[in-house]
Amino acid sequence: MHPSNFSHRLTLSAVAIAVLMSSTAALAKEEWKFQINVNAGDDEYRIAQDWAKSVADKTQGEIVIEVMPTGTIVGNNETLDAVGAGIIQGHITDPGYFSGKNAAFAVYGNMVGAWNDTSTFLDFMRNGGEDGYNRLVEPYNVHLIRAGAVGVESLITKRPIEKLEDFKGMKIRAPEGMVSNIFKLVGAAPVNLPTSEVYTGLEKGVIDAADYTVFATNYQQGYHKYAPFAVYLGFHSMPMKDISINKTIWDGLSEEQQRILEESVDSFTETLIGDLQTKDEEQVVVAKQKGDVTLTTLPADELKKFRQIARSEWSDWRDRSPEAKEAVESIQAYLQSKDLL
Repeated sequence: MHPSNFSHRLTLSAVAIAVLMSSTAALAKEEWKFQINVNAGDDEYRIAQDWAKSVADKTQGEIVIEVMPTGTIVGNNETLDAVGAGIIQGHITDPGYFSGKNAAFAVYGNMVGAWNDTSTFLDFMRNGGEDGYNRLVEPYNVHLIRAGAVGVESLITKRPIEKLEDFKGMKIRAPEGMVSNIFKLVGAAPVNLPTSEVYTGLEKGVIDAADYTVFATNYQQGYHKYAPFAVYLGFHSMPMKDISINKTIWDGLSEEQQRILEESVDSFTETLIGDLQTKDEEQVVVAKQKGDVTLTTLPADELKKFRQIARSEWSDWRDRSPEAKEAVESIQAYLQSKDLL
């Protein structure tokens, strides 16, 4: 064989191998760990696992997500940094855990008293709110895929709450930030406790009440054994669900993969809200039949007082950072535009 022909064939072989390797790399499977801020037995965890499976199905196995319960790799207030550093690839959480980094996290995460339903909140986020939130998180090398929600939460307590005065002296588990501050303003003593310690906290008397999640989850976890009262329908809290991913990973995805992830999170949020609302209604009936939970609610005049207290807190948080100012003003402008303020 002529040396030039042999050299030519070697070159062609090298090109073919390079093309094959390139194609294989393009089809390489993405394997990600997402940590969620709830316990393994919660409905949210089950629904998040179903979401991960749907992503694998829709991408034909190109993207495989493992959803891990609270505290598996890092604490809830550490997941933002962990996602940015690639220790985990994503999280499903409440932004309030990061309010110590920037007050805007508390505003987006749960502007207490602002939202009466999930549809209004999600409409705000889809129409400008998500852009603002990404301006907040992208410097941490994190990208918000979509904002979600779980519905208005239900307080569980050791004694009934029928007026704001009943909060006085109550040790209540609440996330740090705006929620804790507003509970302080109504006389309670907030305790920053991980979600995994709510049950033992109630059992041992570390807390008298918990701002944790929706009624059904609280009831199914058996918290009523030590906190037999619940405020239902809830009035105080409707946190955002932050479904975010490492920004470097996000930027490396194809437009089709990004679209699939966004649409899958929309479906996840819809399922989460619908399932939890249905579960709430079912479990309220069961709790009433068994008589092991006493449900209370605040009258209209007390709710009005609460919102006035909350609005004073909004102003305080607005002045804590430029990003918080932008968040508060954009939410207030949205509420005013919808005649909701």
